[in-house]
Amino acid sequence: MYASVLDNNATSQIESVASQSTVAIVFVNADSGEGYIQVDGNLGDRNNLTLWQGGDLLIEQVASMCNNTVVVVHSTGPVLMPWSANDNITAILWAGIPGEQAGNSIVDVLYGAVSPAARLPFTIGAARADYGTDILYQPNNGQDAPQSDFAEGVFIDYRAFDLKNVTPTYEFGFGLSYSTFSYSNLQIINHGHLAYNPSTGMTAPAPILGSIGTAADYLFPAGFTQLKNFIYPYLNFTDLATDANDPDYGQATSAYVPAGAQDGSAQPIPPAGGAPGGNPELWDVLFSVSATITNTGKINAEEVPQLYISLGGPNDPKVALRNFERLSIDAGMSTTFYADITRKDLSNWDTAAQDWFISSYEKKVFVGPSSRNLPLTGTLPISGVNSTVTSGLPKASMQYGTSSVMNTTNVSK
Repeated sequence: MYASVLDNNATSQIESVASQSTVAIVFVNADSGEGYIQVDGNLGDRNNLTLWQGGDLLIEQVASMCNNTVVVVHSTGPVLMPWSANDNITAILWAGIPGEQAGNSIVDVLYGAVSPAARLPFTIGAARADYGTDILYQPNNGQDAPQSDFAEGVFIDYRAFDLKNVTPTYEFGFGLSYSTFSYSNLQIINHGHLAYNPSTGMTAPAPILGSIGTAADYLFPAGFTQLKNFIYPYLNFTDLATDANDPDYGQATSAYVPAGAQDGSAQPIPPAGGAPGGNPELWDVLFSVSATITNTGKINAEEVPQLYISLGGPNDPKVALRNFERLSIDAGMSTTFYADITRKDLSNWDTAAQDWFISSYEKKVFVGPSSRNLPLTGTLPISGVNSTVTSGLPKASMQYGTSSVMNTTNVSK
């Protein structure tokens, strides 16, 4: 028999249904919007990490009445789960934002028609403070645009948790399956260290597309009625400097355009530029990594091995995700996970030189099913990283299993 309650505040009805259920599925949510509707004090984007509309109390209420409670979370990002350790909660399914087939897919996963294989694209922490940084809730810069200095640098989400050695509720990359998997046989293949050459030369001049005209051509049409705070593609004045300081636009600059902004002549190519995505040599594959993934369970399922890299410097994250792959593996069978490592994967940004570089710190690779479960470890040889290297590689170190390192023929341009 199936019964449902669609009102989070219908306490008596909820308790009656939950107490008679062999399994109770609780749906909770935390959404975000575009500022046109307010829910639980959230206008537009979320300003908290809690479930909306009393979701936490609802879960605790149902779990107190049914010892087989399943929680399905629909949210736009991480939410706090203070009830995750409740013994009566037998499963938690993060289902993202529901779509047309949400109901069918949730049933398929919960009742075993398919084995789940998704991984968390964020960390679920125990407290908001664990995340290491926060959002702006109110304007912090007077009448000017809000100011954020990003003092946290790259230390957001799992990298912040690792930096502070905070244990999350569920780590970045985490996800369960109806099967089990083992990781072994890490191999690191050296493709030869290609020399890195910063881009040089000049860009092509900016094309002239049609006639620009004068400021008078862009004035508001006669008799046009403006809506307050709405942005229009028209000018109030024929003097552009005056337009830039027009209070109707909320501007506070003294010059209408930065120096050189209208210079369409050829410009120097930055060292890290030269093509879409940056200097093409940033995408040279320096190493490849492979590992054996074995389905040690009794059902066919999918696993998502993940490659993390440690750049080794005192200001670098403990690990950073650089690759992953979703693999279908039959019960009792093995397959190979492959991942390439590019020059950019191993690089830091030099603010003075305005270019990427590979530091001399030890570089390590890690392979595993999540950011906090990385059973395979290897060390990358980076000596002479900016020139062609012909020497062999040292044997990689590992925490578990066996490891071998292969040295391939050098690759030249």
